[in-house]
Amino acid sequence: MHYEWHHLTSPQLAEVASRDPVALIVLGAIEQHGTHLPLATDLTIGLGLQQALLERLDEATDVLCLPPLAVGASDEHTHFPGTLSVPAPLAIATLEAYGDSLARAGIRRWVLLNSHGGNKAVMDLAALTLRKRHAMRVVKATYTRLPALEGAIDADELRHGLHGGLLETAMMLHLAPEHVRLDGYRPAPPTTPAPGKLLAHEGAAAFAWLADDLSPEGVAGDATLATAELGKRLLDHYATLLAQVVEETASLTPLD
Repeated sequence: MHYEWHHLTSPQLAEVASRDPVALIVLGAIEQHGTHLPLATDLTIGLGLQQALLERLDEATDVLCLPPLAVGASDEHTHFPGTLSVPAPLAIATLEAYGDSLARAGIRRWVLLNSHGGNKAVMDLAALTLRKRHAMRVVKATYTRLPALEGAIDADELRHGLHGGLLETAMMLHLAPEHVRLDGYRPAPPTTPAPGKLLAHEGAAAFAWLADDLSPEGVAGDATLATAELGKRLLDHYATLLAQVVEETASLTPLD
């Protein structure tokens, strides 16, 4: 069963915590996504994934959903209007402070459902600190790092369409079509030359990049084939995997 942390009373929260639930939080971002997607793209996708994964969980699994962290570490997008960004040290400190609060409430398992690439390094550092400080199981689940839906998006687009490409646009057409503006859309020409087999923006060997390095519009990828039907298939796929992540987190042996 799942609960909304902020809708419980303190005694109710204590009772749920005594059952060793999995805490779950969406880590999103408010940042530019080109001319065709809204600033809230990452947050919208993260919340959509959370809702869909909750529908797939075993009723016997207790999950406590925290209010989402809407603004993330988005330094790479700050040259574009509308981006809100928290400095990385503050983002790390915020996650650690949340973890401290969870530990005080008796929570020992926490899944970070991340929908923004810029949050990955922040999660890594905060999670390690909380593991050391509280013996807490902190699971870092960035949906784009999970296995891709086979045959849905070609390998080149999956590799290079990392911001505002087919994946995100299709999911937004399913979740919030009223905010997608594809009239007159054209794929943005890349600013950085095509990388090699290993070296890429998010490749096996990756280089630091700003959104300006992706294209003049700050996006990468080709969203021309995006449809709401594809978006639903992608959402269902990733939500199913994330539900498995939560179930596996619930079954982990507690740390001492």
